[in-house]
Amino acid sequence: MIASTQTNHPIAGVTGKDQTPVEVACYKLKEAGLRITQPRVAILAALIKSGRPTSIDALHGELGPNSCDIVTVYRCMAAFESIGLVRRAFLINGTSLYEINLGDPNRYHVVCKQTNRVDELDSASANELRRAVQVVEEALRAQGYAEVGHIVEFFGKSPSSHRSQSEVSVPAGTSS
Repeated sequence: MIASTQTNHPIAGVTGKDQTPVEVACYKLKEAGLRITQPRVAILAALIKSGRPTSIDALHGELGPNSCDIVTVYRCMAAFESIGLVRRAFLINGTSLYEINLGDPNRYHVVCKQTNRVDELDSASANELRRAVQVVEEALRAQGYAEVGHIVEFFGKSPSSHRSQSEVSVPAGTSS
């Protein structure tokens, strides 16, 4: 007997409150009509495990050399993005970073221009930004736009990189 990975995967039909993030993601794949394959599950698990926006190269590195090739990761991420399972968070030095989207509100980040460190925006600022973005998206829909989305990016020098730089540049002849 030949089993279909789409219908006989152990977590393909799981629906309940006690689902792991990987199970929720697999359920979303099934709802979208995409097959649940071992490479897709491994990619989703690595993305969820990272807990932060991640590049495709970093995901591929997490998977290990025998899991799947880089082309499979690119194709899967494109498929995941097309169904809204992942969202492109922002670019660092021309590289797109992706994060899992399991129905939670958009998370907003700030990237340190010096160290490429990524921090999540505080909840009060993120909630205010969500409200403002919602107003703009509703206005665009009222103007006839469909499939409205957004990407908000913040960049700056983090306080820790700013402090460490000023500590290093103490003028000669002064003590620290």
